[in-house]
Amino acid sequence: MTTSAPRRRTVLGGALGTSLLTLPGCAFAGDDSAEAGSSAPSGPADHLVVWFPGTNQTEIDLVTQEIVPAFEERTGATVDVTYLDWGDMSTKLNAAFAAGTAPDVFGHGPAAVADFVVNERLEDLDPYLERLDAADLRDMDAALPGGRVHGTQYLVPLSIQGSLVTYRAGDFREAGLDPDAPPATWEELLEVARRLTVRDGSGAVTRSGLLLMSDAIGRQQSFAALLASAGGEQVSGSSPATAEFDSPAGVTALDYFTSLFHGDPAVSADLGQNYSDSPVEQQPLVTGRASMTMSTAVRAQSMHDAHPELDLRVMPPLAFRGGDPGVLGGAGPGLMINKDSAAKELGWEFISYLLQPEISSRYTQGIGAIPLRESSVDDPYVQDSPVMTAFVRAADAWVPNPNVPGWVQARDTLSQFLERALNEQSSPQDALAQAAPAVDEVLAKAARAGGA
Repeated sequence: MTTSAPRRRTVLGGALGTSLLTLPGCAFAGDDSAEAGSSAPSGPADHLVVWFPGTNQTEIDLVTQEIVPAFEERTGATVDVTYLDWGDMSTKLNAAFAAGTAPDVFGHGPAAVADFVVNERLEDLDPYLERLDAADLRDMDAALPGGRVHGTQYLVPLSIQGSLVTYRAGDFREAGLDPDAPPATWEELLEVARRLTVRDGSGAVTRSGLLLMSDAIGRQQSFAALLASAGGEQVSGSSPATAEFDSPAGVTALDYFTSLFHGDPAVSADLGQNYSDSPVEQQPLVTGRASMTMSTAVRAQSMHDAHPELDLRVMPPLAFRGGDPGVLGGAGPGLMINKDSAAKELGWEFISYLLQPEISSRYTQGIGAIPLRESSVDDPYVQDSPVMTAFVRAADAWVPNPNVPGWVQARDTLSQFLERALNEQSSPQDALAQAAPAVDEVLAKAARAGGA
């Protein structure tokens, strides 16, 4: 699916249009003298071409019908916005760079940033960020690191993403547990999961006490969350990056993960099933197939809204006993500037406009995401939602996936070895020991391809 928005100069009517147009912001000074490089899009410096990833119609309408028109009215510029399916984004970007028609500004997830950097596609955003107030930067401190490669900012996130354990308070009460005092450690969580698990006459689990994601991508995310809680890292920050998950912390994390499905007793069923992409009515917490699951903010909020009778709650980040809390999360998808754009200043104006507190809040609220700014904990959007409040308060514990060349392929490679351990085809220790050189090979190849 590809959705293109026409150029817009119209002023929005109503309260939203007014609030967007009257916000204070940075001074706008488009650089008409900028020269295009080899892959610069054609057009004057008051015209901006922006590509966003995704097919969420709510986001498309919000950006193209409200935010962009207000920005155009404010600046006198024109902005052409195109939304591309996530699966097509990288392919079409690479083709556009090769043809010299790449957009001025484009969006993607943090995992893709390093590969664009090694191919010299991105503008260094540090000089632009220096124009913002120090207080603004501190307010976005939980998200900005996810857009950095080797300490340099190349992507500015527009939201925060992450997963926390969500649970059915009613199931806690039925098991004689206090839903107002959830576990603080993974070890305590496992004990609670054992009390919540329901089995049939043969001993098979019919309701998982705790269900973590175990599909192809989900199992890497679950392992990464456990690894962060155990104090471990997935890969090094060197160039080329190398695997760090083959460690005592990694074994602790994978031992725990596999024990959910194969422990004595097991507390999880449905190994390998992808519940994360299921509709609300098919979510395990809604159907009663699980009492606790790992859930994103969007998924937890949608379940909470659709089924208030379930009294769904969100736990704070968990730690392994004696350690610090950690959970996979941080920067969500964001925007980057084409290094060869003829409209870099206008591109930054557009990005910084989206970063303004009220615009940022409107955007994240519109798409149901975790707000970018920590100060948003005081927004009604957060204050009125116990789910969103829990996710915003977890900001200090977010640990993002690494931004290194080849990470997406490395992640998928690691996932294959995690699958072996989860299916008891190898021990957790052996699975990680075998995964490390395979991941190292992927990362080294990606670094060589980028000239590192």
